Amino acid sequence: MDKSWMHSDGRSKAYEFGVEAFLNFAVENLLTTTHIRCPCVKCVNLKVFGVGIIRDHVYFNGIDQSYKNWTFHGEPWEATTNASRNVEEDDGHSRYSFVSEEIDMDDNDFGDFGSDPYEFANVIGDGDQPVYPGCRKYTKLSALVKLYNLKAKHGMSDVCFTELLILQGDLLPEENTIPTSMYEAKKTLCALGLSYEKMHACPNDCILYRKEYEDSTNCPTCGISRWKQGKDSILKEGVPAKVVWYFPPIPRFKRMFQSHETAKSLTWHAARKSIDGQMSHPADSPSWKLLDDK
Repeated sequence: MDKSWMHSDGRSKAYEFGVEAFLNFAVENLLTTTHIRCPCVKCVNLKVFGVGIIRDHVYFNGIDQSYKNWTFHGEPWEATTNASRNVEEDDGHSRYSFVSEEIDMDDNDFGDFGSDPYEFANVIGDGDQPVYPGCRKYTKLSALVKLYNLKAKHGMSDVCFTELLILQGDLLPEENTIPTSMYEAKKTLCALGLSYEKMHACPNDCILYRKEYEDSTNCPTCGISRWKQGKDSILKEGVPAKVVWYFPPIPRFKRMFQSHETAKSLTWHAARKSIDGQMSHPADSPSWKLLDDK
């Protein structure tokens, strides 16, 4: 779809036609005219309005020109294809191992950015940029991870976090690399995360409400309701009593095997050979080999 209008004069016909084409595209894909994220430069897809208000915002405020992939409005994510194919390591350890320890992504609102390994490599490339020229303590990526972790830890709203980013950018020297909106920050960080699935479960851990139990409202084993019970003992239909998180292993294997050093370590047990024929490691034991066979 032609998006050149996003860079046109807001008073031009090209811009006007582009806005209408965008709104029609969003309505056709989202099947709603009242709950659509607003892509203007002030809302940056953080607020939801009807078509009329969004039209006014995009005309008066202008559209966020960094919003190149309309993922919030029905367009599939297109990962960058010119990314580096490998994430290099220093001394056998990732320079960015702190990311998995510190970051606390709390939702999947921005889609599955982390599913594409080349997009991940692109984001890691930003880690080499200092947060401002001459800064040795923080890179753009490490600073963003620290700030986002504060947001998650203290329950900061998206609007508050956006204002914090703007203030942080003003306080730092010019040419700093701190993003100026929640959208830009989360777009970067979501590429570091990996997908997960939330599944409703029986409070007594009898079953998961999936496959043949997907539409069930009561556990077939213990009979307890699927829905949460309020203080007034009334069931809140649609609110699950228990939710479990499933982390698919294949995307995580892909991420780990991106690194030559990590891949070598992961396959070490299978590739190594006992030099003297003696058991020098648990991998040489019959129990380990039995586990591999099974």
